[in-house]
Amino acid sequence: MRSLILLCISLIVFSSAFAQDHKHASPNVKLEDINGKKVQLKNWFGKGPVIISFWATWCMPCQEELAEYQKLYNEYKERGVQMLAISIDDEKSAAKVKPFVKSRNYSFTILLDSNSDAAHEFYVHDVPNTFLLDKKGNIVFSHHSYKRGDELELKKNIEELLK
Repeated sequence: MRSLILLCISLIVFSSAFAQDHKHASPNVKLEDINGKKVQLKNWFGKGPVIISFWATWCMPCQEELAEYQKLYNEYKERGVQMLAISIDDEKSAAKVKPFVKSRNYSFTILLDSNSDAAHEFYVHDVPNTFLLDKKGNIVFSHHSYKRGDELELKKNIEELLK
């Protein structure tokens, strides 16, 4: 019993420390894009901030968020900001991803995570879920769920990285 209490206290302390300092290395996941090309996350490091958004075609808040993220990407891509949208659609709905993306004219990179391996690596339990990485690949900001205006907080963090 005492061990369990100590474990719980350790987890609380660790969680608190993480909440104070979000900056930690992101996992180096390997996925395919919607055209079947293999992509490794570490290949995106070194060029500028990277926005990673976990989403799904069936998720209405994800659709709203991605529309706003497209605007942010358009605004900042010339300054080195990159964006990866990682679909967690399972094998049954993964076929809908490419037509969905084309119908919305997204110009950022779309990756497929139909078995949720990358989502597990990032500890994503629900979508939408967003991470902002600095150019070294450290997670400096994260946010889950979406309501109109949440993109402004992401924009503020992007501006900080670009200073």
